[in-house]
Amino acid sequence: MRSSWVAIAMFGFAAAPAAPQDGADPAIRIVVRDIVRDVITTSPGVKGRAYQGRDRGPEQTERVSRKVKIGRDGRVSIENIAGEITVTGGSGDEVSIEAVKRTRGDRSELATVRVIVDERPGRVDVRTEHERNRFDRNGRSDHVSVDYTVTMPGGAAVDVKSISGNVKVSNVQGAVRAESVSGNVTTAGTPRLEMAKSVSGDVVLTDAGADADLSAGSVSGNVRANGLKARALDLGTVSGDVVLTNVTCDRLGVKSVSGNIEYSGTLARNGRYDVNTHSGTVRLTLSGSTGFELTGTTFSGSIRSELPLTIGGERERDTGIRRRGARNRSIRATFGDGSAALTLRTFSGDIIIAKR
Repeated sequence: MRSSWVAIAMFGFAAAPAAPQDGADPAIRIVVRDIVRDVITTSPGVKGRAYQGRDRGPEQTERVSRKVKIGRDGRVSIENIAGEITVTGGSGDEVSIEAVKRTRGDRSELATVRVIVDERPGRVDVRTEHERNRFDRNGRSDHVSVDYTVTMPGGAAVDVKSISGNVKVSNVQGAVRAESVSGNVTTAGTPRLEMAKSVSGDVVLTDAGADADLSAGSVSGNVRANGLKARALDLGTVSGDVVLTNVTCDRLGVKSVSGNIEYSGTLARNGRYDVNTHSGTVRLTLSGSTGFELTGTTFSGSIRSELPLTIGGERERDTGIRRRGARNRSIRATFGDGSAALTLRTFSGDIIIAKR
């Protein structure tokens, strides 16, 4: 069943990562987030198992297993309403699907949820369907969640969407898109990651890459990446931190409303790096010798650099670019040949450039 509240949840993704523009009302995004939470509420904390109703009796389970051949470069899609999704790349040309229905209510509740597997040449679509009108007064679905464990050909592509539950994808060499409304999104060993997003959860990326552009973000969670390589990165969060370690990219766009932003990695010659937070610190720890031109702006913080910067013909080190303790609202400076462009902005935080 494609419920109306699924559309509401997907609307939350569209509004999630970007910081408010001038004149925009940030309360709009908060309202969207609260609507999503109220409609598809989970148990407190997204790290636990998905909501299974008010009953707290013994857990009842039912297992569904399927194997489908799609070829080594096929495509897999998985859509779930409540429950965990774990996807692992392997060998061969077959997709192995293990679905476990869970409830702490009456065992008959398990029959109200169906696991649908649609096969087409080179493709398999997996989804969870709940009976119509099985929602309580709070808008929650019935007392049943479904956990998926899927093993697929490592070279195939996968598209995963969850409403209430964590999503984990690992060792998939094909294109990867992973989304959750109320849950964490974690990927590892995904060299062709295209998108990883959550509304109410963390996004954690390890040893990921992208052929072209990569988009990742969260509304009320952190975004963390280690060993990320891509041509262009578009990352953001509203009320969380963005921490990037060992990152290589030609273009970077990062936004946060109420969080810190940290970048540790190299700069590409002629690269473009745009970092913007409203109430947080911006910290860049740079390795290599690539020169850059800096445009830094802060309203109530300071700007400091461990690298020697040239400002209006003067060169200053370590103590930063603050003269006689004064705070700089805006500054333009150059390091080396100035080949890369850094634009760093924060309203109520510091800007720090460190060397690795």
